[in-house]
Amino acid sequence: MTACLRITGRAEVSNFAAYHQLLNRARWNPRTLAARLLSVIVARLVPEDPVVIGMDDTIERRWGQRITARGIYRDRLANSALHIIAIGRLRTDEKTKQYVARRVAAGHSKLDAIRALKRYIAREVFGIIIRRQKEVNQTRIVA
Repeated sequence: MTACLRITGRAEVSNFAAYHQLLNRARWNPRTLAARLLSVIVARLVPEDPVVIGMDDTIERRWGQRITARGIYRDRLANSALHIIAIGRLRTDEKTKQYVARRVAAGHSKLDAIRALKRYIAREVFGIIIRRQKEVNQTRIVA
């Protein structure tokens, strides 16, 4: 940050040491800084008209517990259906019980094992839907 001040010619200002001390010792949150910088840029470039910014969560490539607002566009109804299927399999299917037991023995939580199971079921269901759609399209072409 102090290099930016030097580039803009503020190194010659008498209170440059105060700038340097403030910028060097302060804690900076990069997201807050980026948001403020964006608001200043938008205010300077487009002072009157509304600005529409479209964002997609696919550009967010980071994962972890501290990453907020990730996956807020997921389908809750589909997730609920997957959860019901996963719990039903966990109660009745031996292979599923063994899979969850292996994941827990490997150090994962039971919740994490169920999440992995739901991902597997989603891939399985997606494959069934695609195959069924191809069959329907083939019967339309023949008929």
